Amino acid sequence: MALQGKVAWITGGGSGIGLAGAIELVHAGCHVVISGRDAAKLAAAVRQAETQGAPPGMLSTAPLDVADSDAVARVAQQLQAQLGRVDILVNSAGINFRKRYWSETDSATFNQVVGVNLNGAMACTLAVLPGMRARREGTVINVASFAGWHYGYLTGPAYTASKAALMALTHAFNIEEGVNGLRATSLCPGEVATPILQQRPVVPSAEEMARMLQEQDMGRTIRFIAEMPAHVCINELVISPVWNRIYLGGEDLKRKS
Repeated sequence: MALQGKVAWITGGGSGIGLAGAIELVHAGCHVVISGRDAAKLAAAVRQAETQGAPPGMLSTAPLDVADSDAVARVAQQLQAQLGRVDILVNSAGINFRKRYWSETDSATFNQVVGVNLNGAMACTLAVLPGMRARREGTVINVASFAGWHYGYLTGPAYTASKAALMALTHAFNIEEGVNGLRATSLCPGEVATPILQQRPVVPSAEEMARMLQEQDMGRTIRFIAEMPAHVCINELVISPVWNRIYLGGEDLKRKS
């Protein structure tokens, strides 16, 4: 599907997977709006994208904390009023914490993770759904995780549960909205060398990160999903590095005693 003239909204767009997806969609001809909590970081992301060839004016910002459902509704209304539509929604906002395991976490931390990773995606989807239904066309890409597809120790209960639930949310969308011409993809990457790795209890080495998926790999994957013909739905896309440490293990992946 040609993306020229389409409008995309990407949460968590200030860095990592979200920004990589934004850059690719801009190159495909979309006007892209990136959201995140830090306005200065978003502005720096626009400058970075333009140094990588993004045409000036094709990438704009809308600061937002997706855990605030009232703010989500307000920002979505504003950008749809300004741009007329949202054709592609990429829910890429995600968080985790160093203190993530049952022995050290608490309900407040758990709620923060779920509030962004799951409830934020739900709120953004609800905010653009009426317009997509009216046009009978729309693509939602939920950046889930290998951790929601293949359960393991590393990510902790809150992150694992939120990403597994995000996958279920994706399937529920397709069950109900496919008859309206809409589609959603649960994108489940293995380890990606992005800034969120700095929040791990043990940060992987530079050598290990070089063997992981890279941000650009994820950007190309997001564009691939968005460019599929309108009658095609990729329900799940699982992608991992060939050297998959989730299978192979590593010193920083070992269970605590």
